[in-house]
Amino acid sequence: MIRLTLAEVADLTGGTLTGGDPATAVTGAVTLDSRTVAPGDLFVAVAGERVDGHDFLGAAAAAGAVAALGSRTDPALPCVVVDDPVVALGRLAAGVHARLAGSGLITIGLTGSSGKTSTKDLLGQVLGAAGETVSPPGSYNNDIGLPLTVLSAGETTRYLVLEMGARGVGHIARLCGVARPDIGVVLNVGSAHLGEFGSADVIAQAKGELVEALPEGGTAVLNADDPRVLGMAPRTRARVVTTGRGPTADVRAVDVTLDGSARGRFTLVAGGEEHPVALQVVGEHQVANALSAAAAALAAGLAPADVAAALSAAGPRSRWRMEVERRADGVTVVNDAYNANPESMRAALAALAGLTATRRIAVLGAMAELGPGATAEHERLGRDAAAAGIDLVVAVGPDAVGIADGAAAAGRRPGEESVLVPDRAAARQLMSEVLRPGDVVLVKASRSYGLELLAADLLEEGVPR
Repeated sequence: MIRLTLAEVADLTGGTLTGGDPATAVTGAVTLDSRTVAPGDLFVAVAGERVDGHDFLGAAAAAGAVAALGSRTDPALPCVVVDDPVVALGRLAAGVHARLAGSGLITIGLTGSSGKTSTKDLLGQVLGAAGETVSPPGSYNNDIGLPLTVLSAGETTRYLVLEMGARGVGHIARLCGVARPDIGVVLNVGSAHLGEFGSADVIAQAKGELVEALPEGGTAVLNADDPRVLGMAPRTRARVVTTGRGPTADVRAVDVTLDGSARGRFTLVAGGEEHPVALQVVGEHQVANALSAAAAALAAGLAPADVAAALSAAGPRSRWRMEVERRADGVTVVNDAYNANPESMRAALAALAGLTATRRIAVLGAMAELGPGATAEHERLGRDAAAAGIDLVVAVGPDAVGIADGAAAAGRRPGEESVLVPDRAAARQLMSEVLRPGDVVLVKASRSYGLELLAADLLEEGVPR
């Protein structure tokens, strides 16, 4: 973060400084976790569902924090007192971003129903090859994560990549109010959080708030292969750049193939140039992500040849997103259990189908927040798994019964090729009995079901004793 005095922190947040010298400076990071506090840091005390950060003000002081941002004080630590620490965190980030933007920082915001983090990771690595870039691993895409990302930028940061999530109309507009992007990327409009939004059209309305926030001199990167995304073009004053596989896209992929590890190979066509790209990330769906990252990087001023080379060197950065690991006994585990919706599930199944394997096994938990259509979507997923040629479909938990039913209806023998197990422990037991060398097993579900732990269990079983 840029150096700020406590007086400046109070001014930017609208808070009141108590118990400290206004000239004292924050020289370190801004953090919500007292366990990570280092000397010079600003500790933000947020009251969560299980833990109240205000209970750790003393620990933050002992670790060297110069002050806290919170709604109440502690004698051990100077505090900038505000009504709502989360709102104040956003105000602090907005003030810092305004200063950095005035000195040449290029900010890229991206959103979509799926693929946000993977695209952000690719883009961060592409831009990082050209200059100092802030693009943290993981999904820092809400009212806390995005400001923390902004506040990790400094005077020498050239590119700032911000992932923007939404659980309702107005959320992305609020995030853009914290850090207005110069370049906005919309990946897709799918079924994620459909139960909260109500319809795909409302999701599109919410995602399009990103392009509405762009300045006239900015760039909107829109996926032309998604009609709802392409339909956002009239909603922006910025220049529109399209991506896709069709011949009219401004940045497109041609001659797409997959290698034996299901990694995309294609020719990047952009700016009148053609350059080969060999992705290191798994799944054909990553081609679309790579195109969006390429278009954003081109809009930021990079050359097509440099973008293609950097994409070919970029690897996975965030956990539980198509992590492919091979056990010592020859079983391959694909951990894609960070989250799930119908589109990302089908993409993962397609990636599994593209991997060289003796047998392909999909261990799938339920997809959350789908609303009234959840049962039909789970049954469709089971049929999709069968159509993809998956040899064994294992549905985990009572909420996933539709997956097993759909697979059985599509011809997977119940109890043998389409199995419902009650929980993670039962899934682990089944896998210990059936897995053999050459098998590839995909583990995926919505994050609330915790199947990333199952993937870890399966990898642990392959460790020699």
